[in-house]
Amino acid sequence: MPSNRLLKDRLAKNLALLLTIFSGLIVFLMIFALYQKSKPILTTKSLTELLFSTSWHPSRGEFGFFSFIMGTLWVTGVAIVIAIPLCLLTAIYLSEYACTMIREWTAPLIDLLAGIPSVVYGMWGVLIIVPLIKNHIAPFFGVFSTGYSVLAAGIVLAIMIFPIIIHVSVEIFRSVPYEVREASLALGATKWQTVKHVVIRKALPGIIATIVLGLSRAFGETIAVLMVAGNINRIPSSVFDPAYPLPALIANNYGEMLSIPLYDSALLLASLVLLLVVLFFNIISRVILVRVEGKIR
Repeated sequence: MPSNRLLKDRLAKNLALLLTIFSGLIVFLMIFALYQKSKPILTTKSLTELLFSTSWHPSRGEFGFFSFIMGTLWVTGVAIVIAIPLCLLTAIYLSEYACTMIREWTAPLIDLLAGIPSVVYGMWGVLIIVPLIKNHIAPFFGVFSTGYSVLAAGIVLAIMIFPIIIHVSVEIFRSVPYEVREASLALGATKWQTVKHVVIRKALPGIIATIVLGLSRAFGETIAVLMVAGNINRIPSSVFDPAYPLPALIANNYGEMLSIPLYDSALLLASLVLLLVVLFFNIISRVILVRVEGKIR
């Protein structure tokens, strides 16, 4: 009887190990599959030409991703600029100032933001943000805009990444030892001085990792951005110009006109680039977080 129990325990352990390894290998399998599908265009055109050319004419065999990459960077940059101050101030309040009741009521609302489907954010952006930019914000700055712009996509995307940045930032702030706060207050510092000069400084590497994590989340968002960005193939010159991010390009075109030579290979190469960028940012954020946890302990 004991031998059967030990055998079952070993089987369960080995099965769990195999499933864990398989889960980790899925990412590499995706990279391998996308690379194999991207080979046709990589063998006929240089990677430099593909990444830095602005000419996108699939019927003529021209597949320049530069304007789409710039559109992605513009939208993601605006989203991060909007999200960072709002999320960090919210996290500081929840971890340092808020009472227990406010924390208990706020947490489910933030979780709700994370659970709302992307298409709902997109519809909200079309109905609220786009007219607001077109009728009020753009005229205030003396420019014309249809509303479908980098700014609209950035605002929607910023709200979508609020939950992940706020949650992780709160945990980072709470991981700072309470004794450090007490020492600062004992020396005569105010609450805000303690937060500004002690807590934030101690948690700064973790905050950077959180921002990088939010950045990786923002890079791959598709539907909501597609609905409000404008999707015009040109490099934006201001936040009121339309943009065409890479995820929107893939979602709009894959499955259509794939009879054109190399078209499907080009779109799958764009998917591979996105996957590698997101993986890169996730690895960086994870390394920073591990180092922060080690220092705090």
